[in-house]
Amino acid sequence: MSNHTFAVYGASGFQGILVLAELARRNLTPVLVGRDAGKLKAAAAQAGMPDADLRVATLDDHTALVAAFQDADVVINCAGPFTSTGDRVIAAALAAGSHYTDTCGEQPFLQHVYETYPAAAESAGVTIVPAATDGGIPGDLLAHLLGERLGPLAELTSIHRFGGETAMSRGSLRTMLGIADAMTDGGLAYLDNAWRPGPFDPPAPVTLPGAAEPVAVAPFPLQEPVSVPRHVSVRTVRGMVEDSTRALFATPLTNEMIESLPVGPNDAQRAAGTWTIVLDAVAESGRRARGVISGPDTYGTTARTAVEAAARLATTPASAGVLAPAQAFDPADFLAALAPFGVHWTIEDH
Repeated sequence: MSNHTFAVYGASGFQGILVLAELARRNLTPVLVGRDAGKLKAAAAQAGMPDADLRVATLDDHTALVAAFQDADVVINCAGPFTSTGDRVIAAALAAGSHYTDTCGEQPFLQHVYETYPAAAESAGVTIVPAATDGGIPGDLLAHLLGERLGPLAELTSIHRFGGETAMSRGSLRTMLGIADAMTDGGLAYLDNAWRPGPFDPPAPVTLPGAAEPVAVAPFPLQEPVSVPRHVSVRTVRGMVEDSTRALFATPLTNEMIESLPVGPNDAQRAAGTWTIVLDAVAESGRRARGVISGPDTYGTTARTAVEAAARLATTPASAGVLAPAQAFDPADFLAALAPFGVHWTIEDH
């Protein structure tokens, strides 16, 4: 095991167990933190670490949370929905002096973290990098590389695509339920150097990689409009998904419906799934380029991405504060670390 310790909050959840398995694969030392000792013990066994350190702490017990994180180099928060619970985990990480990252895909909470915690994190000597997911880190890093290639950008459009069978965990579905309004109106976009809420005018169809004809796309609350303007000179950043995907995400849900579903996709469903991020950039000079990054298994890639981020925070800490991925990590080097797991990217002039 390493000399560094990684506290996983929400360790018994679907995403948390995958993060534990990745920590075990890399021979990194975990601390499992959650509300239920029995579930933590079962999660440790499932992840192949039956002798792991288990610590019970509820979100309502700040003192217990701080104690659980006290000797952790990094807290990896896997317990969504983050909009309703994430502040309490961040507060405990700051009090414990632990760096923080999470598997959040909720754009409202991401913006909240960037706006709320910079001074507290700097004061505590802690680095916070939210949204260490397949959607939150690769697109942000690729956007930085596009900015380096083209210079100041007039516009950047991010389009997230999903292939294979679309099967989501209960946690993801609870997240969708919690940010339903943002998904309906498109969330935030960065327009003319300011963050603005939707609804937005329907965008023009886009011809995506491998497609012969343009497809309809719709505004969607992605991570790039929130994170990219913090490190790329850009006037406008928009987030989109294919309109068919947005319609799928807009399917009405209730907590009762979610609880009746499997805890998450099975191994076959995960193996069949793919994700792609398409970034179309227009420079102030008029030059255009497209960056494309893709990989398999959104939940597995998120686990590897979160652990890679946490390991880098533990071993080569970035400056204290709330940082976008490209502010905390070398973009090309981080993406290279994901390549062995099927994550590939390209940038081409258009």
